[in-house]
Amino acid sequence: VQLQASGGGLVQAGESLRLSCAASGRTFSSYGMGWFRQAPGKEREFVAGISWSGGSTYYTDSVKGRFTVSRGNAKNTVYLQMNSLKPEDTAVYYCAARRGGDYYDLGNYPYWGQGTQVTVSS
Repeated sequence: VQLQASGGGLVQAGESLRLSCAASGRTFSSYGMGWFRQAPGKEREFVAGISWSGGSTYYTDSVKGRFTVSRGNAKNTVYLQMNSLKPEDTAVYYCAARRGGDYYDLGNYPYWGQGTQVTVSS
């Protein structure tokens, strides 16, 4: 059971990045997926989530209108398109698979990827 996140990097404020999360070892097509982030010295926080069908999406207020979460056709890949990045978006971003319950609660995600660093310079 593995989740592999990729696509992080160093960008300037206002630029874009697209994160990818590939699931392997288990069929995650029926799982809701989430993106979380953790900045230095801060707790891990919910960023975005998407239902197994892709029909429902969820965002924390600070990224609404800038970030878009989506699923690939095979449903085992999840993307996070991040536009208009800000320095406060700097963090390690994690993807996770959810079994049920509130999308915003990281306790509902038993499977986690290793994280990818996003750094936004001003």
